[in-house]
Amino acid sequence: MNKLTPPRGYAQADTEARQQWLQEQTGHTVPEFALDEPENLKGLIENHVGFVGLPLSISGPLKIDGTYAHGDFYVPLCTVEGTLSLSMTRGLYLTHRAGGIKTRHVKQELSRAPVFRFDEIEEALAFLNIIDARYDDIKNAAENTTRYGKLLRIDKQIIHNRVILDFIYHTAEAAGQNMVTLSTDAACRYIVEHLSGETPFRYLLESNYNADKNPAHRSLTKGRGHHVIASFQIPNRILKKLLRVTADQLIEALTDKHLGSQMAGMLGMNLHTANALAALYLALGQDVACVAENAIGIATYEKRGDDLYATLSMPSVTVGTVGGATRLHAQRANLELLGCAGGEHSSCKLAEIICASALALEISLAGAIVSNEFAEAHAKFGR
Repeated sequence: MNKLTPPRGYAQADTEARQQWLQEQTGHTVPEFALDEPENLKGLIENHVGFVGLPLSISGPLKIDGTYAHGDFYVPLCTVEGTLSLSMTRGLYLTHRAGGIKTRHVKQELSRAPVFRFDEIEEALAFLNIIDARYDDIKNAAENTTRYGKLLRIDKQIIHNRVILDFIYHTAEAAGQNMVTLSTDAACRYIVEHLSGETPFRYLLESNYNADKNPAHRSLTKGRGHHVIASFQIPNRILKKLLRVTADQLIEALTDKHLGSQMAGMLGMNLHTANALAALYLALGQDVACVAENAIGIATYEKRGDDLYATLSMPSVTVGTVGGATRLHAQRANLELLGCAGGEHSSCKLAEIICASALALEISLAGAIVSNEFAEAHAKFGR
């Protein structure tokens, strides 16, 4: 590769060379390691006793043409899996050589789904009409708890003598998990206090219908968080030069992967988007448990002429640029590196960068498996 990609090596001098290289590429200085004051951890952890250090790497260059993300980026990763950083760098360099990755932001929706219980089915049916008639009042109750969150709609699902109310929100720059919980709690309290008859409605704040931190078909079809689609087109000659495979070989292998995935009963269709998400989420102050629901993207390959055209759809990218661990020193610095440390549409931009990075890692692993270099790479860099 060339000076566009990070210098290699494991010595202290190599780390310092990469820090200098990153500053020259981006103007960003990797800050001195500093632990956050315990007082700054309130709301993030209880019973705090210390810190666990995790290594930080850099990968790139990511060239992206997105709805909100534009230009070249160098992506911070927090991982202890050997080969991951180099593999993503290979995928990013490959796509950079071919003109970059296109991303499109589809929507941003986060839900909380309480369930209301009734004695009779007729009561559940009547409840649906009550919710429709008093929607504006319920919306006001929900939005009075937040400055930025907006209730978009309430989707209703009736099952037996129960009604699930799926409260769908736009959460602005926050990932919004706490936001939608507090807003929905206020809405449910309003429903019980003002819309019940002689007997107060019974409910649970969360039915698990929104599949919070669980892989689910609902997340695959409706999304939870940001919905982003990323794609690239690469000439066959570049594939042969950098990955030592052809477009035809990758497409043939995709059929094998789909068969194995179907037999295993996998949700989504990808090789390992969870690897990219976990490393990015740790580095960027995101809720790492959301990887469980976010890693269900669908990746496909097809031919356009002699070129390979690859697409990754990720309907659930639950990330934000404000709130939670985004305020921690190291994570804030990494968000600043990406130009995603707050501001309008910064969470949309971050979601596009994450989806594009995951796609780059997908194509690199696919190339390694098809060229039969997968085990060799792990033997060399992963031990």
